[in-house]
Amino acid sequence: MIVTRFAPSPNGPLHWGHAYSAIIAHDLAQEADGRFVLRIEDIDGPRSRPELADEFRRDLEWLGLEWEEVPAQGTRLETYRAAARHLLDEGLLYPCTCTRRQIEALEPRMGPDGAIYPGTCKGRLLDPAQPAALRLDLDRALARPGQDLSWHDALAGGQHADPREFGDVVLVRKDLPASYHLAATLDDAADGVTLVTRGQDLFHASHIHRLLQALLDLPVPRWHHHPLLLDENGRKLAKRRGSPAIADYRERGGDGRGWAEKLRTAQWPCGISLGNTHI
Repeated sequence: MIVTRFAPSPNGPLHWGHAYSAIIAHDLAQEADGRFVLRIEDIDGPRSRPELADEFRRDLEWLGLEWEEVPAQGTRLETYRAAARHLLDEGLLYPCTCTRRQIEALEPRMGPDGAIYPGTCKGRLLDPAQPAALRLDLDRALARPGQDLSWHDALAGGQHADPREFGDVVLVRKDLPASYHLAATLDDAADGVTLVTRGQDLFHASHIHRLLQALLDLPVPRWHHHPLLLDENGRKLAKRRGSPAIADYRERGGDGRGWAEKLRTAQWPCGISLGNTHI
């Protein structure tokens, strides 16, 4: 059975890019007589606003979507801690006290997640009382013998995970129980997700996630990285840019099912266009 998911973070209202992603996941599951689940990713510290989760549910209902809800990330913290302990025991994580500003001052190479960490803390003795993130030792992780790192994207075809362009990514943050990479990978496995649907901007992140699945002996889903919705300036929609919120249209009494159909048939609201015509 196909199981898809929509996993928003309650740190801002949903915009039309979220609606498009949710509709794709919902429709792919329905077409295959599968399951579409909602997971609230609420471990973003003080930025998480619990009241927004109810707004999300109202938005999805307004769009005419049906879903099953699974436990929010805030209930899964021990799962993240156990995975981190396992990777530590395997010698695959190391503590890092560097700040983003310190890393940027070194003028490192840039990757999909921003500055590629130059390994400053690797092998150093650190004060155990000093707050530290935990980074994946990518060289050690990739050196493990017998790993099958293949994966498949519904639009791009067969892939082989090569996460070197990320460098030693953070898996446990100083201030939060897990990074997006670790939490999303563990959660998708726990929720039985068989088809991970998300935007093309996260295509490269799937290389890291496929490696984590191999290291943690997790099931391997298929992926579907869909095109992005862009604003009139050619930029992807984003909460931090104040992209138009679904709730604004819903609260004005608009026809949510009608807007959903416009998204399905490439009739974008408010001047939005697709970043890639391959749907």
